Amino acid sequence: MLKKLPVGIQTFKDIIEENRLYIDKTEIAYELIDNYKYVFLSRPRRFGKSLFMDTLHNIFEGNKEYFKDLAIESKWNWDIKYPVIKIAFGKVRSSEDLKQTIHKILNSNQERLEVICNKEYDYANCFGDLIQKASQKYNQKVVILIDEYDKPILDNIENQEVAVENREILSRFYTEIKNADEFIKFAMLTGVSKFSKASIFSGLNMIEDISLTPKFGDICGYTQDDIETSFLPYLKEQDFEKIKKWYNGYNFLKSNVYNPFDILKFIKNDFVYDNYWFESGTPTFLIKLIKQKNYFLPNLSNLVVDKKILSSFDIENLDLEVILFQAGYLTIKKVEIDEDEDILYTLEIPNKEVKISLNKYIITYLFKNDTSKAKLLSKALRNNDLEEFKNSLISLFASIPYNNYTKNDIANYEGFYASVIYVYLQSLGLDIVGEDVTNKGRIDLTIIMEDSIYIIEFKVGSKDALAQIKEKNYAKKYLDKNKDIYLMGINFDEKEKNISKFEWEIITY
Repeated sequence: MLKKLPVGIQTFKDIIEENRLYIDKTEIAYELIDNYKYVFLSRPRRFGKSLFMDTLHNIFEGNKEYFKDLAIESKWNWDIKYPVIKIAFGKVRSSEDLKQTIHKILNSNQERLEVICNKEYDYANCFGDLIQKASQKYNQKVVILIDEYDKPILDNIENQEVAVENREILSRFYTEIKNADEFIKFAMLTGVSKFSKASIFSGLNMIEDISLTPKFGDICGYTQDDIETSFLPYLKEQDFEKIKKWYNGYNFLKSNVYNPFDILKFIKNDFVYDNYWFESGTPTFLIKLIKQKNYFLPNLSNLVVDKKILSSFDIENLDLEVILFQAGYLTIKKVEIDEDEDILYTLEIPNKEVKISLNKYIITYLFKNDTSKAKLLSKALRNNDLEEFKNSLISLFASIPYNNYTKNDIANYEGFYASVIYVYLQSLGLDIVGEDVTNKGRIDLTIIMEDSIYIIEFKVGSKDALAQIKEKNYAKKYLDKNKDIYLMGINFDEKEKNISKFEWEIITY
């Protein structure tokens, strides 16, 4: 009899009491609480942060009965029971709403801990009072667990005024942790984003960010080993390579991991491949940011950023690449040290689910179009039918409602046309490299098919696109791949906003 799966359950006690499948993260939990006092962890939504925090809650409360046969059972001193203050925010729409929510959360903790705080104190002073009085009542230092610390900001990110107000409220609130240092055993904050230290973390400069610490890389998510051992009885007849392509690929400098939500829903829904994680939260704000910044979408296939970009988030100066990484639409592919000894991260879309879903979403909400034309493009490339590819592109660009872009001079923006083709082909999960680097320059788009490679250069106006590919010998990079290489030069007319010239040549393998 297989154990039930913990679909949608974030309460550790319920998983254990109901004899549901639990992937043991208590070895990592012990390593964390035995070596750190103040910790911050960033992970995308639905990645198991809340369950991990609730597991810590039960460890610190000394609930040994729930940890039978788990890694921490023989290591932890279960005789010591620490008072735990647990904070998790719901949706808030204003600064006043946030203050009221904080008071409710603090009242709930007071009732559970049987502590009464000074009624005259505001939300921040009440928090400090609660920490001190809980420590004094139980004669033990306090544990503070704050899950999704940034939710009141992220939920209002499209309303900058409210987001900034909430940031200031939370900054003052969290500063009480530093002020109460002598009463604290351990404090952990989790969230999607890390805001720059100049803002919300200004009062928490003692906190250690473990988000990209390799030994904690697997703190959330399922590893390949988990899939092939703990989940094996549930997945016996399934194609493990296909599952990996669809749902694996997130990397936080240790193993490649799966989003737990995807795997649990995939099994529950009788092994139907679908965009379970993606559809649980729509990236409307990201689409607006892409449009606002005229972002060159092919960059998403091969993006290099430094450590500073990955670790900060500024409400007043939003960086699309930071948001895409921290929200889970991009992940780490490799890490390198440059000649100045700076750390550089190459980012990529983690898996097929995100690749297909994100690009379909962009097509629908940014280009106001449907995704059916993508299959015609793909079919033409698979058949090496470049005349049909050209006709499909002409039809595609003719169908885009350009009045959506009146504020942007897209007629002269080559990146727009490259971005359109990129997202349509990516929506089918094709292998595409944008801004493909060669020793002679950058190829606009490279499409790698099973038996052929397409190298494409775009130009707005009359400049010869195909000539550039040949002059710079872009094909040289791929001559050892034993495939036919198609060179495509595509020109766009500024007024017609469509293809004015389409030339190609083939280098036969």
